[in-house]
Amino acid sequence: MNTGTNLYQYLKADLKKILLENVLDVTFTKKDGTSRTMQCTLMSQHLPVVEKHEDDEAEVKTKKQNDESIAVWDLEKKAWRSFRIDSLVSHSISSL
Repeated sequence: MNTGTNLYQYLKADLKKILLENVLDVTFTKKDGTSRTMQCTLMSQHLPVVEKHEDDEAEVKTKKQNDESIAVWDLEKKAWRSFRIDSLVSHSISSL
């Protein structure tokens, strides 16, 4: 049993729960070593509307889930972004 992995899973679940109800300012270290602060959320009212067509179901592609990162909606870039849990420096509820 890898306790590091379990810790990531608990932290990821907690962050997702917070993101579903709030906008967060998340600061993390990018792969290139630079720091980035992102205003992000998973709140449905901020997410893009996805139109679904009947013929789309045959071509549904699922992206492999990464247990070490979280996909979020970046409110400034208006695009999906992700960050690695182990690169997280800080997070706080945004004062939108």
